[in-house]
Amino acid sequence: MPKPFVVGIAGGTGSGKTTLARGLVESYAPDGAVLVDQDSYYRDRSHLTLEERARVNYDEPRAVDFARLAQDLKRLTRGEAIAKPRYSFVEHAPTGQFDRVEPAPLVIVEGLFVYWDECVRGQMGLMVFLDAAEDVRFARRLGRDLRERGRAEASVREQFENTVRPMHRLHIEPMKAFASLVLDTSMTPAEASLQEILGALGKAFPELKSFG
Repeated sequence: MPKPFVVGIAGGTGSGKTTLARGLVESYAPDGAVLVDQDSYYRDRSHLTLEERARVNYDEPRAVDFARLAQDLKRLTRGEAIAKPRYSFVEHAPTGQFDRVEPAPLVIVEGLFVYWDECVRGQMGLMVFLDAAEDVRFARRLGRDLRERGRAEASVREQFENTVRPMHRLHIEPMKAFASLVLDTSMTPAEASLQEILGALGKAFPELKSFG
């Protein structure tokens, strides 16, 4: 197996990062690719009460434990397995459980701020940024938080207005400059965006054609 190739997928909330990352993994299944999600690396604030944790701004880079994320990526690129932490968005804290992630030729890392930290960004061979209109991103986030994270609609709207929107403009939008491929996912079907990423990946890492 060649040295694993790392692909970053960044973009605002609701831009389609997770959907495309999972699609990319499936394209190289069963053992050609693994996914490392930034959401698993939020800092441990279990010393705070649940009410205090709920008030933390998770839409800024300092909410993420980049040192641990960078270390885990280095291990995967060295051919070592990692123990990826599980995180509860209901409790706003790590669960104390871990998922074993085995090394693979392709490592996909996705999340809001995966281009923010130089030690994380520097390990990537291809960086993709997903761009989507604000109203589209809000609608997608609202649906996800109601379905998957047990949130109330009023709470989701308040968080979007007070932190998500301003933090996107301050921290996420500028990261577009790091991307080698920018895709508008407002109206484009996920399948079309996936094909563009696969095309770019084939040029950047042709050895991957032998896997998956």
